Amino acid sequence: MKILIVEDDLQLAQGLQRSLRNEGYAANHVNNGARAILSVQTNECDIVILDLGLPDMDGLDVLKKIRQSKNNIPVLILTARDSINEKINGLDLGADDYLAKPFDPSELFARLRVLERRLGTVNTSIIKIAGVSLDTNAHMSSVDDKHLDLSRKEYMVLKALMENSGRIQSREQLESKLYEWGEEVASNAVEVHIHHLRKKLPVGFIKTVRGIGYTIGGGK
Repeated sequence: MKILIVEDDLQLAQGLQRSLRNEGYAANHVNNGARAILSVQTNECDIVILDLGLPDMDGLDVLKKIRQSKNNIPVLILTARDSINEKINGLDLGADDYLAKPFDPSELFARLRVLERRLGTVNTSIIKIAGVSLDTNAHMSSVDDKHLDLSRKEYMVLKALMENSGRIQSREQLESKLYEWGEEVASNAVEVHIHHLRKKLPVGFIKTVRGIGYTIGGGK
């Protein structure tokens, strides 16, 4: 899952990036509204964390332009403006959630998990499919109640597939969830992660749809 942080406070943005990476997200950062709109238009992110106090335009205008383009990407407003009217304006313009600064990172992560579940096929933090269990809150996975030792990228691939059970995920889709801008990606990176996962998961759990991608539990 790739998060776009729209924030002109570099120190805060970098801290958020580090925290989000530790939570298993790929996190990119832009510092103004124009770049945020472009990133959304070019499908470079799955969820937007949007500050309102941007240098080139108000964050609410960014949100308005995103919604006027008929884009329903989840947007979480993160701002020091915590008046009731500000919250109402943001929600009326199409924000999915609103979190006032200062905030507890654990609350932000919980709110992101809610938005993330809306994008997938499941509505719970614990996903169980064919003996494989994934707890997205605790970042734990198991097979028949036996703990799985996964690398960060392996966990992210498994999470993307299980949250979209029944949907085919292309290599490009998986790469977009795993890697940040500028991060070097080997041409066979996804295939390597899938190969390692298959050694740890039940036979046939991850299915290859030749020429398209990978899926769990069928594909459509």
